[in-house]
Amino acid sequence: MKNEEIKTLSLEQLSARLKELKNELFNLRFSNATRNLANPLAIRNVRKEIARVQTAIRAIELANGGNNNGK
Repeated sequence: MKNEEIKTLSLEQLSARLKELKNELFNLRFSNATRNLANPLAIRNVRKEIARVQTAIRAIELANGGNNNGK
């Protein structure tokens, strides 16, 4: 997912996407530990996408005037 696509999502959609990505990262790490991972770069790509989504969520929080500090 590109940055432009991420910026168009709502906060609820971003939160759902973040949960999906974290589950995907868990599965990739599990596959890597059992030596069944076909593409090791997939872990890096998912981690970067998680960071993009978290950045977009934080930008929305700041735009809404709230400093939630993870609460």
